[in-house]
Formats: sequence, structure tokens, C-alpha cells
Amino acid sequence: MEILGIGASELVFILIIAIIVLGPKDMQKAGRTIGRWLNQFRQSDSWKIFRETSREIRDMPNKWMREANMELWEAEQDLRGTIDPRSRPPASTPSPRLPPTDTPGSTPQPPPANPDDDSTPKDNG
Repeated sequence: MEILGIGASELVFILIIAIIVLGPKDMQKAGRTIGRWLNQFRQSDSWKIFRETSREIRDMPNKWMREANMELWEAEQDLRGTIDPRSRPPASTPSPRLPPTDTPGSTPQPPPANPDDDSTPKDNG
């Protein structure tokens, strides 16, 4: 645990020195005064601005990465459209429609035989 770059052992050392220098009675007054000061500072506008600014700075790399990925995705889509325009048909041309096959018993049938077709053997006898 570190608070403002001060570890736990250093904080205990500072408290021991404060008790020795201030004494137990003055330590209560000093603690109360420091607590009030910290509470006022925490509720001040400057602390709110500081927290908001630090949050924006912390989130900035993620925001930039999202924007870069969006630009990359848009460039990729443009490139794909340039390379292969067939992959995305224009919105104005209708797509070819297949005949419906949802009727029962509708299976593909071979084309009817042509009576003029000479490919079948005939009996000449």
C-alpha cells in the first residue's frame, strides 16, 4: 500500500515522530485540523477537475485505439469495394430471384423429350 509514494512502514515512522513532537493532546487537534483540510480539499472544484482530467488522460490511449480501429475498418471496407465491386451489389440493382420451391412435390424434372430428336434408335424393320 502506497499513499503519495509513502509506504506503510514510512507512514508508521512519521506518526511516531508526530506523537513525540506534538504530544498526545496536540496530536488530536492536529488530526482534526488535517481531517477538515482534507475533506474541504476533496470537495473542492479543483480536486474534481483534477480527477476528471486524470481520468481523461488515463482513458485517452483506449479512445485513440478505438478511433484508429474505426478508421482502419472504414479503409478496409473502401479497399474491398475497390478491389472487388461484385462482392457488394449496388443498392439500385435488384438481386436475381429464384423460383419458389416451397410447394409440395415440386422436385426438379428433366426437360421434356423433343419428338424431333434423332438420337434415339428406331426400328427399321
